[in-house]
Amino acid sequence: MFTDAIFLLFQASLHVFLCLLGLVALCNSACLFVPLEIKDLNNPPKGCLDRDGKQYDFGSQVVINCMSCSCTNEGFSCCDIPNTVEIPVECEMIVNRQACSVKLVLKSDNTKECGIV
Repeated sequence: MFTDAIFLLFQASLHVFLCLLGLVALCNSACLFVPLEIKDLNNPPKGCLDRDGKQYDFGSQVVINCMSCSCTNEGFSCCDIPNTVEIPVECEMIVNRQACSVKLVLKSDNTKECGIV
């Protein structure tokens, strides 16, 4: 009975931690980490789950929504793929998350592309 109470307390603490971790990710961070969740000690996970419920094997590396992600026995971590470009003052960057690409266009006419300096 005592171990059940400790397990429930641990599980509640883990949920609070995950919620706070989600808030940190929303506050303009470049990386996020979701710790591996072990629900049943007799049936340990064989990989990591992304937020859509898709499973990835331990050791796998994938690109999801322009983020480089990896699955380890500690959890699932994702970081923005760096793309360092100096943008001219008269231009702005348009990001296409589905194609994982960017385009520089003129602020005054976003149908015309800019060159990279």
